[in-house]
Amino acid sequence: MEISYTPMDLLLYLLLYSFIGWGIEVCVMAVKDRRFVNRGFLNLPLTLSHGIAAALLLPVLATLKNLILEYGMIWIIFCLVQALTNQFLKGISRKSASIDYRPDTVSGRLRLVISLIIAGVYLLFYLIVHPLIFSLVTLIPGFVVNIVVIAAAVLAAIDFASVLYTLHTNRPTPMEEVRQETTQRLARRMSDTIWRRLQKAYPGIGEENALEENYVFAKGICFDKLIWVFLVSSFLGALIEMAFCRVTAGYWMSRSSVLYGAFSFVWGLGAVVLTVALQRLAEKPDRYIFLAGFIIGGAYEYLCSVFTELVFGTVFWDYSEMPLNIGGRTNVLYCIFWGLLSVVWIKVLYPPMDKGIEKLPPLLGKIATWIIVFFMVCNGLLTSAAMLRYTDRQTNPQPDNVIAQFLDTRYDDEYMEKRWPNMLVTE
Repeated sequence: MEISYTPMDLLLYLLLYSFIGWGIEVCVMAVKDRRFVNRGFLNLPLTLSHGIAAALLLPVLATLKNLILEYGMIWIIFCLVQALTNQFLKGISRKSASIDYRPDTVSGRLRLVISLIIAGVYLLFYLIVHPLIFSLVTLIPGFVVNIVVIAAAVLAAIDFASVLYTLHTNRPTPMEEVRQETTQRLARRMSDTIWRRLQKAYPGIGEENALEENYVFAKGICFDKLIWVFLVSSFLGALIEMAFCRVTAGYWMSRSSVLYGAFSFVWGLGAVVLTVALQRLAEKPDRYIFLAGFIIGGAYEYLCSVFTELVFGTVFWDYSEMPLNIGGRTNVLYCIFWGLLSVVWIKVLYPPMDKGIEKLPPLLGKIATWIIVFFMVCNGLLTSAAMLRYTDRQTNPQPDNVIAQFLDTRYDDEYMEKRWPNMLVTE
């Protein structure tokens, strides 16, 4: 099915629903605590978790025409975004003793009920309110929308960078010191303003932990740990798929997601998602992990299929001929595989990988992490450019600029089809 949202549309709705979500959270906190609190991570009136959820959901929901499936997909993606957001906030606030992002005092059943209710609200908003917003947006000239969206995105990026800089380089100035000082540098005043706002939104964010005598690299679930989980899982996933194709089809086939190296981003990101989403269930019986993996894995595979079709105009797998499939993007059999894989990952594979990563020398591990990030980002960007040009080349064979000419010369159709023999271009 053709997806009607462009990347610029999704950026627009990401910002718009971030603002709407921010307004709703502010109103809820005002009613609860009878005071204004900016619960957003940014200084701007944006709560990015709501916007990111909307940007992920809109193209997915456009492919679904069943209320039950729509509700289920909304609930799954909402829970995943919340889990990843909470993990991000805890990871960047390494100086904090404890930060109450989402109170752990709430029981698991109550959390489930709350998430189901919020998913229902999201569905009603999508069915009733979103069409009106969509109609209003279409009345605005396209160039005006693009200018506003780009300007807002730049401001949000600058705001995001300023908050990260404050959290990583400064400590909050005690209130009595702020009152005593008569002059301050502009940067310091901005830093203190951000700190005071974050302290109101997330109590305890300025309290430092006692320093450990022996620093352990990538301890717990953190950015460095997840980068290594992504790298190792991407490599192993590509090798497993190559071996699977050799056994089932009788020949070797590249299953890499990038131009250089054997790395499957689907497996790598899947491992990161499972690690963050299922960490609370690590001590639970296997059946709980299986059920969660069954649901999360199916939704993740569906989302990856929509993403590749939306961004690159390509399809890498199609289960339309298999029974119990959902739009050809996933099916019950592979959801069962995801459930079994989740149990094996959480109970068997991840624990020794976790310990192995933490044994890396701290300085060497940190340097290697950022080298990996740099080269994988470059590899991914180059791959994206080559795929976009491959798709465009089917209708526009003549290059329009120097970059397109380079891509046509270096990564022509023969190269791309040999690298990804199962790739199909959508209309």
